[in-house]
Amino acid sequence: MPLDDKDFAYMARALRLAEKGMYTTMPNPRVGCVVVLADQVIGEGWHEVAGQPHAEVNALSVAGEHAKGATAYVSLEPCSHTGKTGPCCDALIKAGIRRVVFGMEDPNPEVGGMGLMKLREAGLQVDGPVMEEECRALNPGFTRRMERQLPFVRVKSAMSLDGRTAMASGESKWITAPQARADVQRLRARSCAIVSGVNTVLSDNAALTVRPAELNIDNPESAAEKQPLRVILDSTLRLTTSCELMSAHSPILLVHAQTGALPADSWPDHVELLSLPGADGRIDLRKLLQELARRQCNEVLVEAGATVAGSFLRKGLLDELIVYMAPKLMGSEARPLFELPLQSMAAQLPLFITDVRAVGQDWRITARPDFDG
Repeated sequence: MPLDDKDFAYMARALRLAEKGMYTTMPNPRVGCVVVLADQVIGEGWHEVAGQPHAEVNALSVAGEHAKGATAYVSLEPCSHTGKTGPCCDALIKAGIRRVVFGMEDPNPEVGGMGLMKLREAGLQVDGPVMEEECRALNPGFTRRMERQLPFVRVKSAMSLDGRTAMASGESKWITAPQARADVQRLRARSCAIVSGVNTVLSDNAALTVRPAELNIDNPESAAEKQPLRVILDSTLRLTTSCELMSAHSPILLVHAQTGALPADSWPDHVELLSLPGADGRIDLRKLLQELARRQCNEVLVEAGATVAGSFLRKGLLDELIVYMAPKLMGSEARPLFELPLQSMAAQLPLFITDVRAVGQDWRITARPDFDG
């Protein structure tokens, strides 16, 4: 059946519903569903919490017996396998849905397309993809993990107008205003893991937790209920148990490059040590990301200084940069945004700027590296 403007409008509505699960569905994707009969929305839902019913089931429960003969708009291909919940394909078929319009196929190469095939074999009309780019953008981490066995990695930095992130002494509180810091809290809340370096943790005495009071969203307690895994890069294990990071009992993955035996009782129970030495004696960042993907981390937020952020960038491991620029100057002796020892214009790294917007008195610039440029 040819797609029309109404199909796009209902899919846009499904995407807005999916966004309601921005902070609570990990490691599952964010999905929305709208059920329509005779140009009337008779049911809608979204995947609210990992392990609970999917978007299609929630929407069908609202539609009830009226779902027979209706069209279901789903931002992601309905699942055909049984996990913690039953297959959504079976629920759609059992409800008597006549047509399914999907936003994008499941990016998992082992299951993608099977749900659509099952629906077609049951006699349902299946159309799509619709607004595929927007659907992929809603789940960048889930998609990257399914397709490349790596999480989606974004680095967050705050800088002055002259591109400085901290004074020469390491002092950096606060470059940006409260509105930008609240925006960072929302970035943390949507991430499965936060990566930082030991120097940043020690100099800022940072806890790296999601603070509900600063989120400025509906139901902030739900968004902060499952704290991101805090990943600390500490090659020589300089971190101490007395730092602020340890006071919060959410999990910490302390990654180091030591190869000898380590005391087993030196750290609190919520701290796990992981040795990932690279060829240069430092931590192997690619192996770290592979390990985080194995742990079902979708989106990873790097909150670190110029050295760690520069290492991710130089190794081609960053997918997105979010830079908050404050209207102030910090001077030529302050620290730069990235440690990038480039020597010529030919060595420069191009960026694609995808978004620029005001956040309070600061500017937020979103860009992605063009490693092929």
